[in-house]
Amino acid sequence: MCNSLYNILLLLEADLSTDRHFNPVFLSVDFLRNLFSSTLGLGSAEKVLDELTLEGVARYIKSGKCKNIICMVGAGISTSAGIPDFRSPGTGLYANLQKYNLPYPEAIFQIDYFKQHPEPFFALAKELYPGQFKPTICHYFIKMLKEKGLLRRCYSQNIDTLERVAGLEGDDLIEAHGTFYTSHCVSFCCRKEYNLDWMKEKIFSDDIPKCDKCQSLVKPDIVFFGENLPVRFFTAMKMDFPRCDLLIVMGTSLQVQPFAGLIHCVGADPLLGMLGFGGGMDFDSDKAYRDVAHISTCDDGCLALADLLGWKYPLIEKHAPRYLYCTFHLLFSFMGICWLPFSVLTVSNFFESPNLTLCRDAAVTPGSVSLPQLEVIMLLYTVNWILT
Repeated sequence: MCNSLYNILLLLEADLSTDRHFNPVFLSVDFLRNLFSSTLGLGSAEKVLDELTLEGVARYIKSGKCKNIICMVGAGISTSAGIPDFRSPGTGLYANLQKYNLPYPEAIFQIDYFKQHPEPFFALAKELYPGQFKPTICHYFIKMLKEKGLLRRCYSQNIDTLERVAGLEGDDLIEAHGTFYTSHCVSFCCRKEYNLDWMKEKIFSDDIPKCDKCQSLVKPDIVFFGENLPVRFFTAMKMDFPRCDLLIVMGTSLQVQPFAGLIHCVGADPLLGMLGFGGGMDFDSDKAYRDVAHISTCDDGCLALADLLGWKYPLIEKHAPRYLYCTFHLLFSFMGICWLPFSVLTVSNFFESPNLTLCRDAAVTPGSVSLPQLEVIMLLYTVNWILT
């Protein structure tokens, strides 16, 4: 009971000086009632899932009753793209900041420290700048939820913009901790806005970005510790979570409020946690009659769920390039599926179209290729994508 009350207090606190904070002005009476009910385990014990497994989640999604899925994601969904998470021992971002001589690792994202010592942040920003990495299976799985008409919204702690690169639009996405797309002068009296190209030029020329109007620092619009979250986070939260049919949590340790507290706002509907979630979820609790834990990498978890939903190969195709030439020429010739006298013309929607046209007078259907052969094709698909 004490832990539950503590979680509620974390949600409601508004300490402007120490943390990204939750503004209670945005909370309605109905929202608070739902929050207390779910956190204290006072809601209905109706079982929405027939079993607390990934298979049960898949059947629930396919039943037609699950129409509003919310995804909560953190840095763990981007680690397979080569971007480090924050807290993994030895490999996380906070464990590898010694070269910046910080007083403590989190200082690099502390607004007061940034205003006095901006150099470490911009050096790190150059290493992790958006556009240098490609989306993961996880990002494309979320995009597929949108295409299937199932995604209510994706709430992301990430600032790498890979959700946008994968195809999510602004209305699909709540970037809770901000974005690199725009930047502003930090001076309260100025606040001049700058675009992504301007900031990128400054960062990659090793210049500390200064406002050309007042010469104050210019900071990307990511949320530092000590700053407010975007107002849209709170307004969207009020609209989305009361309607949530399934909450999928991936790649976050749930240690930063108020984002972490969102898991307590979903009422009595199912919650699916994949690798990367932390102390915010107790799957052994007697109240966890609705929650499922799937322990794997985030990409493997998404592939496993996609497989159960019949989406696996379309998902892999999204993660790989759609147009391959010599690779398919050599591959199909080697496997003896058909002989190609010249290069492949186009490959498009292989797993969704009835036919794959390889050249002017040769074609195969997906059914003519065995499952192991498809796995090999997808492996080479991925290798070609990495090399290109």
